[in-house]
Parts: sequence; C-alpha cells; structure tokens
Amino acid sequence: MYFVMSPAADIATVMRVLADPTRRAVFEQIAEAGELTVGALTHRNDVSQPAISQHVRALKEAGLLGERRDGRMIHYRCEPRGLGPLIDWIGHYGVFWRERFANLKSVLKEMDDDEPGPQRKTRRARHRRRGRGPAAT
Repeated sequence: MYFVMSPAADIATVMRVLADPTRRAVFEQIAEAGELTVGALTHRNDVSQPAISQHVRALKEAGLLGERRDGRMIHYRCEPRGLGPLIDWIGHYGVFWRERFANLKSVLKEMDDDEPGPQRKTRRARHRRRGRGPAAT
C-alpha cells in the first residue's frame, strides 16, 4: 500500500475542473466519505464507470485528489492543498470587498451626518398638503 499525490495546479485549472457539476459532485462525495474507489463512485452516481474515471483523472491532475493503492484497488481522497490556489484567490478578493464595504459604510455615515434633521420633516409635511393623508381637506 502506498500514497500518490499530484502537484497543486493553478487557479484556472482548479476553477475549470470544479466548474463541471458532475465532477464537483464526485469531489464532494469523496470529501464527505474520506476515501472512495471508482467502483463506489459509479454506484453512487448515475454515470458510467469510464465517465467517473475521467472525472477522477481530471480532479487528480488538478491536484484535488490523491490516491492510496491497496493491491488492485485505488482509494481516492481529497487533497486540501489542491484547493490552495482557489482559497488564495478568494482571500485576495475578500480583502478587496471588505475595504470597499468599509469605505461605503463611512461615506453613508458622512451623508447621514451632513443631512439636517428638520429638512426631512418639512418634506413629509409638504406631502400631506398635496392631498396625501388626513391633513389635506
């Protein structure tokens, strides 16, 4: 019995591989189970064994799966490092959006602070004089 790992791929490869819904389902099933063989994946899905093998190969080449050989059986498992490029990319944009939301929050607060209170009440009173509500007779 021995372990084989694929090298990590770049972000484009990881996104392309996980974009396929069947392949993503296979990855999620392996992640949930810990380890699965192609035979077990074939029984769990409405997909042929050759198709499952192709999906597993693509996931393995993207660095998302590792394998453990036990005689003639190959058990596939998820490789957390394979998701590294995707996590790094999301992390980069997480910082980007947090900064943008913080800036938006401060601008909105400044706008609220600059708007005088009595003007809002005057606007509402004008609407009543136009026939909207009980004040107009």
